[in-house]
Amino acid sequence: MARVTLEGVGKIYPGNVRAVENFNLEIDNGEFVVMVGPSGCGKSTTLRMVAGLEEITEGTVRIGDRVVNDVPPKDRDIAMVFQNYALYPHMTVYDNMAFGLKLRKFKKAEIDQRVREASEILGINELLERRPKALSGGQRQRVAVGRAIVRKPAVFLFDEPLSNLDAKMRVQMRTEISRLHTRLETTMIYVTHDQVEAMTMGDRIVVMKDGFIQQVDAPTQLYDNPANTFVAGFIGTPPMNFFDVVVVQQEGKLILKEETFAIEAPSAWREKLAPYTDQKVIFGVRPEHVGSPTAEATPDVPKMAANVEVIEPMGSETYLYLNTGHNDFIARVDSHRRCSVGDQLQIAVMIDKAHVFDAVTKNVIV
Repeated sequence: MARVTLEGVGKIYPGNVRAVENFNLEIDNGEFVVMVGPSGCGKSTTLRMVAGLEEITEGTVRIGDRVVNDVPPKDRDIAMVFQNYALYPHMTVYDNMAFGLKLRKFKKAEIDQRVREASEILGINELLERRPKALSGGQRQRVAVGRAIVRKPAVFLFDEPLSNLDAKMRVQMRTEISRLHTRLETTMIYVTHDQVEAMTMGDRIVVMKDGFIQQVDAPTQLYDNPANTFVAGFIGTPPMNFFDVVVVQQEGKLILKEETFAIEAPSAWREKLAPYTDQKVIFGVRPEHVGSPTAEATPDVPKMAANVEVIEPMGSETYLYLNTGHNDFIARVDSHRRCSVGDQLQIAVMIDKAHVFDAVTKNVIV
């Protein structure tokens, strides 16, 4: 195991194209950190700089106590699992897993022991004599992971390893990788564009956009306390609903006012929200925090009128696509809720679960 530290790390490509800027992160021994963000946000570039596959333009990368900026990849004590598996087609599974150890002049008995230990962990004992073309995508990914395990590295690096698998196999493989982390207790850095993978696998999640870190936190903290509208909209399925509103004072109360609704802000918000009086802000609430029939029957719960435009039954729940007249939004409701397209509903809002963001900076206010 090893701690990984990135201090002020940046990457600039020819033509002054900046891919990563001022990336600062400390990953503890044995921690599972997931970097997530849209395509082009710099997450894979950052991972490749840790691996030594990309030259570091600025800053410092440490693995353990050693600065590795100029250390070749083979000497960094890391193992990387790629999106495309990178298996040798002419070699058996056994030989693919053993190849790196052979290059490092390990004894035959040691190689055999490590390969069989890894294949036992991954449940691929019966595949050792097959070649990659005879394997399914999920089996090939297990072999790629096994090839990394036999190295017994200080750090595992995963670069979107499940992108080529179907939905069912992705769920199975992410469970297996999480189980593997628990068993090996090794530092793991995992890159994905899939926020569901990030939420279900990481001890901490690094959300990136345009080469910058937006927020680093535990999954539940990211979900419940997003730092800005990007994190709030990126984490969660369906994403958070946003409404353009104005903060107004009425009879000593702060009101979030849209053309078709007005919601009283909780008293706990007053100190932070008062400076925004008569200004535009962004009101955000997650789909599961609107549309409760029980709350709608309660007189003092804030509500907004909305028309039902689309209904998506999802089995255990239903997505209602609604419109206030000025804003579209989604409610995630119980599958037994009965309504029809065209209905006008008084949608209840769980105001204590909502957030308000600055309209200019997009950073959270409350």
